[in-house]
Amino acid sequence: MNHLRIFAALLFLAPSGGLHAQATPAPEPVRPAVECVPRGGLPNVFAKLKAGESVKIAYLGGSITEQKGWRVLSLKWLREKYPSARIEEINAAIGGTGSDLGVYRLEKDVLRFQPDLLFVEFAVNDGGTPSGKIRKAMEGIVRQTWAAAPRCDICFVYTLVTVSFPAVQEGRLTRAASVMEEVADHYQIPSVHLGIQAAALARDGKLVPASPDARVEQVAGDALNEATPVPRDAQGRIIFSKDGVHPYTDTGHVLYTQALIRALTQMEPQGNPAPHPLVAPLDADNWEHARLVAINDAATIRRAASDASVSPDPMAARFSSRLPGIAKLRPGDSLDFRFHGSDAFLYGVRGPDSGVIEITLDGVSRKVVNFDRYCGYHRLVTIPIGENLPDRPHDVSVKVLDDPVAKGEILAGKGLEDWKAHPAAFTGSDWYVGAVLVLGRTLPGQSTE
Repeated sequence: MNHLRIFAALLFLAPSGGLHAQATPAPEPVRPAVECVPRGGLPNVFAKLKAGESVKIAYLGGSITEQKGWRVLSLKWLREKYPSARIEEINAAIGGTGSDLGVYRLEKDVLRFQPDLLFVEFAVNDGGTPSGKIRKAMEGIVRQTWAAAPRCDICFVYTLVTVSFPAVQEGRLTRAASVMEEVADHYQIPSVHLGIQAAALARDGKLVPASPDARVEQVAGDALNEATPVPRDAQGRIIFSKDGVHPYTDTGHVLYTQALIRALTQMEPQGNPAPHPLVAPLDADNWEHARLVAINDAATIRRAASDASVSPDPMAARFSSRLPGIAKLRPGDSLDFRFHGSDAFLYGVRGPDSGVIEITLDGVSRKVVNFDRYCGYHRLVTIPIGENLPDRPHDVSVKVLDDPVAKGEILAGKGLEDWKAHPAAFTGSDWYVGAVLVLGRTLPGQSTE
């Protein structure tokens, strides 16, 4: 799983060389770009809101949802519109991640809190993910949710990045959003594209998609609604975002929230409160059985003799809400576990002090450089163990190595600047791991090796 994929789709635009001409695959169909498709609506959550009951709203997505933007503003608007209801938030957004991680962490980060409404926002981060994976992951999210909470309404949410402005302006969804619409159709899940108005304003010269040096003022005046004025520059243009991806809170995110308000108004009369039926799957191989298993429940950790007393690093506390059992392993340390299934990943933290690990799957070993260009800071990542494996028991052993890594040659941007200024912060070859992601189930007992 590569979770920094916002512009990854561009990598496939370069022409391929070779002696033999290769047939160009037929382009995948894309859907028309419309702001809202109400479908079956959100009848259960609206019934509870109108009755003044307690409601839990979950936001599962990437960094655009993680920002204090449309997520926070939409909660504010709902609380003002339904003052008698007690509305709680479940913030399950993690920057740089897509649906292929979301489906694994859904139970831990969302479902155990018993949500009444689930917003799912992954279309941007899924931009470089194969369509089949998107379909399986999104359907897995739906089926896991309705198996655990049949009355939980779901809404798919799509956002923008600079490279997708032209397609939306021409009336087309991105490929990733189009795949998600297939799932939405099958399960009658409403969807909303938050960026239709922004794209139209950019086309008309009234919005600048990206401006890193803009000074954006706080929205003032009446409570936020679809008519709230959005700050503009001296030329009368709205400065949408800093980087072409993450909207400014008081401009781009206000436009996003206004779009959601319009969509919710369309959805409100749709459907009747009732449990959502789990109809036959769109894809029989969807990932409804994806699960996250804490390392403490899945693996045996073996410490090297010299590191027997090593305790978890305080840095790990920053990620305790996502990985409460995170462990720090040093060179010489290893872990072993078994699983029965077709796919498995290691879920942990990567950063300046990361290095090399060796993964042995069913007796076959490979080294993995657990360090990349973004390792100027610590962040959550996944490392593939194996995908599309025979659906049977597998043995896994992972060992932390002390192999040298040319970190200065790998880093880029601010991370490279930090390495030049503070190289000592990048020493070490530690590994922080907290869970195993399994499409199947883990098995008791240690590796048979």
